[in-house]
Amino acid sequence: MVDKHSQSFFGQSTGLTLLSSSKSDSFIFFKCIKKKPDGSWEKPSLGEGKTIKCNLDEIVMILEVLKRKSDSWSSYHSFNEVKTQISFKWENEAKKKLLIYIGNYSKMLNFAQTEIFRLLLKHILKEKIEYATIVNINPRKAVVNGPKDNEQKNQNNDATALPVIKESIEVNENEVSQIEGVIEGETEKALLIQFNNDKEIWIPKSVIRSDYNSSNDISQNFMIDNWILKKNNIPNT
Repeated sequence: MVDKHSQSFFGQSTGLTLLSSSKSDSFIFFKCIKKKPDGSWEKPSLGEGKTIKCNLDEIVMILEVLKRKSDSWSSYHSFNEVKTQISFKWENEAKKKLLIYIGNYSKMLNFAQTEIFRLLLKHILKEKIEYATIVNINPRKAVVNGPKDNEQKNQNNDATALPVIKESIEVNENEVSQIEGVIEGETEKALLIQFNNDKEIWIPKSVIRSDYNSSNDISQNFMIDNWILKKNNIPNT
């Protein structure tokens, strides 16, 4: 049994990596990167990309989706007052393709990739239940660590692996919906989309959770936060 796990899923424009630095840590990391316009990939070492930390509760909820017991699950992470929505949902009722959204990053996994993802996450959870919930007490020197001691210990453990990211999990606020439309215009921060009801609305790019083709006159599917659709009276079904 190994102590660390790392599995990457790459497509043409987005990469997702599942990382577990130690079986004794009660969390995992999801790391997302995109391909830049020049063809190179974002580099986390330069502060690019997006990394979030998920705890045991979240791993359980993600597995509920992967085991097809739930259609979707989403939550918000808050770090340095920046909120990041994470979402796992099936593309359709067939449940053959999994859609993953982490902030502005999106990744679709096919059936084989989803099965690998499920088996690995199930294995990691089993390991962490066994090893990350153990309380080790040395009978010769029982020392009660204070909050600062524990924080320093965690930082030392992760120093050679991944940077420590302190995050708080908030109650789910929004879901996202898949909706068809055509891009009629674009600015740095928004897309002018014409939906099937012939309604044209400027949609902030920050609430579009999927990749898209910027070309005009191409009908395509967008994953958009429900609240902006509701605000503009756009049916999300």
